[in-house]
Amino acid sequence: MFVGFAVILLVLIVDQLSKWLVAAHLTAGSPIVITEFFSIIKVWNTGVSFSMFSHHGSLGVVVLSLLALAVCAFLLHWMWHETDKIKIVGLGMIIGGAIGNVIDRVRFGAVLDFLDFSVFSYHWPAFNLADTFICIGACILIFLEIFNDKKGLNRK
Repeated sequence: MFVGFAVILLVLIVDQLSKWLVAAHLTAGSPIVITEFFSIIKVWNTGVSFSMFSHHGSLGVVVLSLLALAVCAFLLHWMWHETDKIKIVGLGMIIGGAIGNVIDRVRFGAVLDFLDFSVFSYHWPAFNLADTFICIGACILIFLEIFNDKKGLNRK
């Protein structure tokens, strides 16, 4: 259980520090181009993934924050009873990322996104480290469920 809370704390620190650095040193709309396919840009997202539900004002902030906290409560309960340390790490990454984005919504009414990728003419919406940790944590859980020996999936 200590591992899970350590991961949550580490994700929160890395996420909030990265957002603070971007907010303090970048001007909105003035990207720092790192490569032809990656730049750092300051974008405020009032919605969730890909700016969905971004037109609901302060009600959207409250609803999205409460929904994220409800999911975190469920995941914390799961983490509390989980024995697989790798699953605990994945759950901690998801919880830490979700809480990091809730902190932004409560403080600023929007989430700061800044990682901007494009390939040829295809452009991925900007995201942040919290989103990255959430995705990695979810991938860990999915991978472990698919390849879990306890369920007999890999038995011959």
